[in-house]
Amino acid sequence: MRNFIFTLLAILLIGPVLSAAEKYDLVIRNGRIVDGSGNAWFYGDVAISGDRIAAIGPQGSFEAAKEIDAKNQIVAPGFIDVHTHADGDMHNLPKAENFIRNGVTTIVTGNCGGSVLNVGEYFHKLESHGTTLNVATLIGHNTILREVKGDKAGDLTPEQMDRARALVIKAMDEGAVGLSTGLIYTPGKYSDTQEIIELQKVAAGFGGIYVSHIRGEGGGIMGAIDEAVRIGFETGSRVQISHFKLPMDVAKKLGGAQATLGRVMEARERGLEVWLDQYPYTASQTTITTMLPDWVFSGGRDNAREILKDEQRMKKLMEDMRKSHEVSRGRTDLSYAVISSSSSHPQYVGKNIKQIAQIRKLKEKKGEDVELLGLTEDQWPAVTMEDQYRVVIEIAATGNASCVYHTMSEDEVKDIMRHPLVSIASDSGVRRFNSGQPHPRGYGTNARVLGRYVRELQLITLEDAIRKMTSMPATAFRFSDRGLLRPGYVADIVVFDPDKIIDKATFEQPHQYSVGFGYVLVNGEIVLENDELTGAMPGKPVRRE
Repeated sequence: MRNFIFTLLAILLIGPVLSAAEKYDLVIRNGRIVDGSGNAWFYGDVAISGDRIAAIGPQGSFEAAKEIDAKNQIVAPGFIDVHTHADGDMHNLPKAENFIRNGVTTIVTGNCGGSVLNVGEYFHKLESHGTTLNVATLIGHNTILREVKGDKAGDLTPEQMDRARALVIKAMDEGAVGLSTGLIYTPGKYSDTQEIIELQKVAAGFGGIYVSHIRGEGGGIMGAIDEAVRIGFETGSRVQISHFKLPMDVAKKLGGAQATLGRVMEARERGLEVWLDQYPYTASQTTITTMLPDWVFSGGRDNAREILKDEQRMKKLMEDMRKSHEVSRGRTDLSYAVISSSSSHPQYVGKNIKQIAQIRKLKEKKGEDVELLGLTEDQWPAVTMEDQYRVVIEIAATGNASCVYHTMSEDEVKDIMRHPLVSIASDSGVRRFNSGQPHPRGYGTNARVLGRYVRELQLITLEDAIRKMTSMPATAFRFSDRGLLRPGYVADIVVFDPDKIIDKATFEQPHQYSVGFGYVLVNGEIVLENDELTGAMPGKPVRRE
């Protein structure tokens, strides 16, 4: 009888453990688990079955067909990048290597008012062709406006508004997670607040978030924050203010980022669920056209090119540019703007606007193509602000370009990063290795935070940094099954060395992958192992819940 009782106890107590162990496909052992909640790390093992986390327990608790030894490593949820511009890149570059090698397992695209128009078709294509990571999308305000009225100024007619609403309904019904605006870009820059409210009401009816590249990130930033807050209150929506930043000249006038962060917190105290994201760099990146007056583009892009080539309008154009750059911002040159990519002017990539003006001036004297290489700086020809404005005008008139703008200070970057409402996001697309001179944020954002701001500067804790990359963006966007290491959650997991992780990409040499990531898992499958992509393509669309 005694032996029978022991046998029965063994079956009851040990049997379930053994049967449970048999179903695990993978165990990550011996790591320091940072679960994404912000809580302190702890030792433990993570068991995975299929595409889900099956269990988390003490070291040695589980058995599985495959093991990863994470000794001296951090085990964390896969990073969620809620501000990307991957969109069509995911079809052309489905490996999304710059994201995977930065620990990112889920992205949100369709930001700054620009998105795919047909969300259902976009997701179907992703499912058919495969990708390494998970993809959610917003529906872009500018994309809708171009579809219903073109790329120009003007209020929507009642018929156009009805069509715009229908497009939002369709996108949300097909899985978009919210509406995005880019209120410094055409044609959205010409829209009034009420138009945006009417369209966001539709997205809000589906539980969609309002995500905004606000109308002004310079001198008008306080009013731009207020506009986003108003839209949130009047539509009953959550609000995400994208790539929160503060240029140096504005920071001096306002007294630093505490003024803008304070305005956001006032909205929170009044009951608005508002969130922020940030990339950890002192430079931004966008099109060169943002350096030109708004009125140039009010008639659409084709009309704008005619304006930019019209010498009769040049006087007004020059005066408005002078007011914007010299009077309002106190600039003495345009060297802060560096061309990062331009299909129409590839020879300018990597050079700033002042340098390009100097090269052109030197060419006028020499009568041939020349470079500044080999000349000392005092040998470079003097150029006026008008010379530099004409460079901007010519590039915009004969094509376009993307620029990196060096306008911020490290102090403001740090103050914003410390704030508990700020998540980490790259504002990047998928990068084609060694193509162009892109912003390094596309390669280094998450590793830079973990290596520089956590380990080297000790600005924030490791646990809080990971919270800003995982559970916080998941909460804001209502991703209920990712962002934490919990049984039942999607098995998106990163394993990295906290002593080695660092970004390598610089503004001068951006095409360098981050180091320190040992493993990246997406939906339970290993996509990065020992610094090599495995070839697995387990990514899935993330549709609105």
